[in-house]
Amino acid sequence: MHIPSFGLGTFRLQGQVVIDSVRNGLDVGYRHIDTAQIYGNEAEVGQALAESGVPRGELFVTTKVWTEALAAGKLIPSLKESLRKLRLEQLDLALIHWPSPGDAVPVAEYMGELALAREQGLTKLIGVSNFTVRHMEEAIAAVGAAAIATNQVEIHPFLQNHKVVDFARRHGIHLTAYMPLAYGKVMHDPVIARIAERHVATPAQIALAWSLQQGYAVIPSSTRRTNLEANLGARRITLNDEELAAIATLERGERIANPEGIAPAWD
Repeated sequence: MHIPSFGLGTFRLQGQVVIDSVRNGLDVGYRHIDTAQIYGNEAEVGQALAESGVPRGELFVTTKVWTEALAAGKLIPSLKESLRKLRLEQLDLALIHWPSPGDAVPVAEYMGELALAREQGLTKLIGVSNFTVRHMEEAIAAVGAAAIATNQVEIHPFLQNHKVVDFARRHGIHLTAYMPLAYGKVMHDPVIARIAERHVATPAQIALAWSLQQGYAVIPSSTRRTNLEANLGARRITLNDEELAAIATLERGERIANPEGIAPAWD
């Protein structure tokens, strides 16, 4: 089983907004839907999935376990609650959303619980999110690299996350790029704009095509049906070596997701 390369993110989308986004996304062809316990929208995502008429076998649904549920005895009940809200019998992918703040809960403890959740049939795949090299090393020691389906991390042209990417690739760990459009900042970059003009494409499509060519899965979000549909067009774009080299120069360590008190010491 593999993670679909193109998904729909739901971060910061609430209520009817997220219902409409998921409904429109499914309607235009998305089948990979990404949510999280802390987003507070699992029930609405579940409603949209249930009302869509899309067969369960065609869907790939990811949720992420919040930091407060990492301790033994809490993680599995939290995933059962996520399943209830999502109206699903089994997740396709369950991720640890962030390493335990301050490493209050050892990586081995919650990765072991996550592996147990998979053994119990609550999820088909397990993985991690926002893991540094050190946290990935500890996760590998706990469950083995082969068990880690992905590390979902912030990656876009302005934060290319080379140390994490290089380590993950060396150990055969797939990467999912969240915030692949740098929260809209790629739309205003002149380098990306020039490449987009050459391809008769949008800057968003170019940024997404760049991520896809690195082998990452992408999970952009949008509340507009036209943008949801347009983003899928990135799959038809192939950037040449010169264009890839130009985007490589945009790296500037510009991290967007860095919540105080939760974020680890980044690589």
